[in-house]
Amino acid sequence: MRRIYMDANATTPLLPEVLETMRPFFIESFGNASSIHQHGQRARAAVEHAREQVAALIHCRPAEIVFNSGGTESDNTAIFGVLRPGDHLITSAIEHHAVLHTAEIARERGIDLTVLPVSSAGAVDPLDVYRALKPNTKLISVMMANNETGVIQPVEQIGKIAAEAEVCFHTDAVQAAGKIPIDVSAIGCHLLSLSGHKFHAPQGTGILYVRRGTRFEPLIFGGSHERQRRAGTENVAGIVGLGKAAEIALAGLTDGAENRICVLRDRLEQGLTAAIPECGINGAGQPRVPNTTNLYFDHLESEALLIALDLKGLAVSGGSACSSGSTKPSHVLEAMGLPLARSRASLRLSLTRENVAADIDYVLGTVPAAVARLREISPAAKKFMAEAAAR
Repeated sequence: MRRIYMDANATTPLLPEVLETMRPFFIESFGNASSIHQHGQRARAAVEHAREQVAALIHCRPAEIVFNSGGTESDNTAIFGVLRPGDHLITSAIEHHAVLHTAEIARERGIDLTVLPVSSAGAVDPLDVYRALKPNTKLISVMMANNETGVIQPVEQIGKIAAEAEVCFHTDAVQAAGKIPIDVSAIGCHLLSLSGHKFHAPQGTGILYVRRGTRFEPLIFGGSHERQRRAGTENVAGIVGLGKAAEIALAGLTDGAENRICVLRDRLEQGLTAAIPECGINGAGQPRVPNTTNLYFDHLESEALLIALDLKGLAVSGGSACSSGSTKPSHVLEAMGLPLARSRASLRLSLTRENVAADIDYVLGTVPAAVARLREISPAAKKFMAEAAAR
């Protein structure tokens, strides 16, 4: 059976070029980057080269890059590293749980917390950020692009508000990296999170950008690694892979790779919404990252559709991978005001750079038939059809 992967926002496959770059650091160049002998110095040079590659992706100084285990650690560090009891945190209702759950724990530890609503299209209003400011506000944390809908948030406007208020600004850019340009100076953020496995680097790698002069306390203590900002022996092979993936991602923003993905995504959306009645796009009308679409298929359960499509060889998602198995509706779609039934009838399709036109053809030939079959046996669909007939 042919298998097609369209769940890039959960994770992406390691690119062959990335693996080849990493390979020597598993066997030949295995040194500890903190050692002063030649084995260690070769590892150190590789780590610093990767730091330059990642810095180029987000347009910052290499010294402002702190390597770590990924987006969750970065988000936790940004929140717990800046805030103290009595401080005020502003965030949004559509953040990844790495921010929202951390914010809830921070509140239990004495942090004043404001969680902002979003529009029906899934966007934060910068005026809401401004209105939420208090004298004790110390941190604003609003993501750059939503992991479920792909909606791009107005981070540059929020950055200006933070600058005028002299408040630290963190943005979770995990779903933006490699999909849209990132310039930390234009955003005006003090802290920014990235996760390598979202743009074809190995899982368990990531960075926290820390603007020079930003005061924060590390989350992990021990040795003096990462300029005393994140203790622990560096994962040299993973960091090397992260650097190579960042280099490829940056090239993809100018060589047409992301534009090609956007064309495929748009064709996918147009084909499905034309072929399937009562199907639409969550977040339509807002700027979105080019690879992501979140579609609702009224009168069925998305979990049943997800399983049916998996049996046909198509891997998609019901929402955040970190909430897989949860019976609760998507907190993102709920924050957008979707009715519970529509939220439960929504699927996310997120393309990788390895998807091709033939994959779209297969999806357009598979999904409408799967939806029709499920609606035939769905109690919700039968009830709707009976009510429609009665009218």
